[in-house]
Amino acid sequence: MVFDPPAAGRREFLLRVLRVGGVSAATLGGAAWLRSRSDKPRESDVLVADRRTGVPTDPGLPEMVVAQGESPQALLRRALDELGGIRRFIARGDVVVVKPNIGWDRGPEQAANTNPVLVAEIVRVCQEAGAKRIVVTDVSCNDARMCFEHSGIAAAAKDAGADVILPDERRFREVNLGGDVLTTWPVLEPFLSADKIINVPIAKHHSLTGCTVGMKNLYGIIGGQRSRLHQRINESLVDLTAFVRPTLTIVDAYRVLMRGGPTGGSLADVEFKKTLLAGTDPVALDSYAAKAWWDLDHQRLPFLRIAQARGLGKANFEEVRTKIVTV
Repeated sequence: MVFDPPAAGRREFLLRVLRVGGVSAATLGGAAWLRSRSDKPRESDVLVADRRTGVPTDPGLPEMVVAQGESPQALLRRALDELGGIRRFIARGDVVVVKPNIGWDRGPEQAANTNPVLVAEIVRVCQEAGAKRIVVTDVSCNDARMCFEHSGIAAAAKDAGADVILPDERRFREVNLGGDVLTTWPVLEPFLSADKIINVPIAKHHSLTGCTVGMKNLYGIIGGQRSRLHQRINESLVDLTAFVRPTLTIVDAYRVLMRGGPTGGSLADVEFKKTLLAGTDPVALDSYAAKAWWDLDHQRLPFLRIAQARGLGKANFEEVRTKIVTV
């Protein structure tokens, strides 16, 4: 079933889908189209110039897919199909870095880290596309070894065939990120050598920014004293997004930490949304999740406005081509 509501109702329609959940999407039928209204350390210049891991836009495909259902694996595969298939993003022989949130020494049920089941399935689909190597890594906030283990991500990713890399000091390189705030900073090496980068945040509350989705998740590519960046967190988030330019962003919203983020801990703060967002516009994905679950307009989230001004995406999420599916 194809559904194209009046332009004036697109925003409200999209928000209702996430807030009500699968029932709303099911009521609408299988699918709905919403069309647009439509510092110079070593090699720094080369590294910045080569950070183009995105794919060309295709006006015949959605820029954002909202998938709702019971199985995280099925949500992923359906969302990728709707976006044109995994081979649109991953070519045979690619080195792919999968960047989940593995920031905290928490279990999967606490929803502070990305769902390990989803991470493992992303590894599998990249293998099916012919990727030469798939790396799963993150720069954790808590002790990395404990985070990787207790999140369940290290075991799940290894079992699926990925190389799991801990953020050891020897793996960082000083790089000029070329940002307005972020200039020379230590970056975890796999992010510099990857052909493709898949950003896989978990949507959750954040005490400083109100919520954290894809753009904030990119803090996990850098080392150093990241707390220093909080003084200009909005600009630094945009700088990181401009530097990484992820090939694809897949937002895990199966369990959502609605309060007490980013660390969480209480299961009372976790709600099942059984949703996955995926797309090529990292700004629209962040803006949509922030408004739907935390009622945060992009006017209250300066990093979204700055990112749009720098051409990284659309803060008005209702303006991107969106497809909604139930699985």
